[in-house]
Amino acid sequence: MRPPRGRDRLVQVAKMYYQQELSQAEIADRLGTTRSNVSRILGAARDEGVVQIRIVETIERNSELENRMREVLGLRDARVLAPTQDAVDELGRVGADWFLDTVRPGHRVAVSWGSTLQAVVNAVPATGVGDVEFVQLVGGLSSLATKVSGQELVRELAAKLHCRYRYLHAPALFESPDARRAMMAESSIANALEAARGCDVAVVGIGAVGQASSAEIIEALHLSRREKQQFDRSGAVGDICARYFDATGQEVDSPVHDRVLAIELDDLRRIPTVAAVALGAAKGRSLAAAVKGGLLDVVICDEPAARSALGELTP
Repeated sequence: MRPPRGRDRLVQVAKMYYQQELSQAEIADRLGTTRSNVSRILGAARDEGVVQIRIVETIERNSELENRMREVLGLRDARVLAPTQDAVDELGRVGADWFLDTVRPGHRVAVSWGSTLQAVVNAVPATGVGDVEFVQLVGGLSSLATKVSGQELVRELAAKLHCRYRYLHAPALFESPDARRAMMAESSIANALEAARGCDVAVVGIGAVGQASSAEIIEALHLSRREKQQFDRSGAVGDICARYFDATGQEVDSPVHDRVLAIELDDLRRIPTVAAVALGAAKGRSLAAAVKGGLLDVVICDEPAARSALGELTP
């Protein structure tokens, strides 16, 4: 018998082997072929993506800290990674598990940018989630060449999950307020931001002022001396989508606002579920501030970030 090559046959044999738990010899008898041919069909099913194998390793989480964060911070959910040697990758897996637990067919999901979100996207398995659309919360960070942009993340998620995506075809940072206003007048930009405002779930990174990406954004804006002094006096402690907020979670008054193309913090608050992914004790203050300001419903972080955030909110 010639080896079957049609996708229907690949699906048939895969179901018999993996779901009905028939042996390869039993399948060969039923189909009137050889065991070696069944083995080749199963191999082709894996190669063509009909069969996708996911190895699930145990990830240790700190349930006590998770409960304290829900109670003290008033979060809908908290996922806290226990100490590990591979914190970035394993935090990505914790985030991916939350993502698959949360996203449903018909959802529109928005993402910001950054290395922690890239780790989440990397850990999301190629699987079916139904009719989901992915959109950006912030423009592409073209002036920060080493950073992971929202465009990359929505494209990767859509490719993995066979879903739709919509780009925000604009940079995140502008040299002047006038340049940003001109871009905001474009209908495609306005429509993309409106799609972000209407999403069901948002997954964001969070920055700590003066450190890493948060500091790089300020540097990339090339603020004048007066503008930089104004920003330094604003009381900013953190940022989400390059929108800087103070210790109460309210957006600060600074020249940065009119140089950034991203969703407004007030619009972020209206999204039904907003989850932040954060790594390290340095993120504790900005996490606590964002929670105070009603910006977050879910926090996915490691133990140092969780303990630091709780320390900001408890005596």
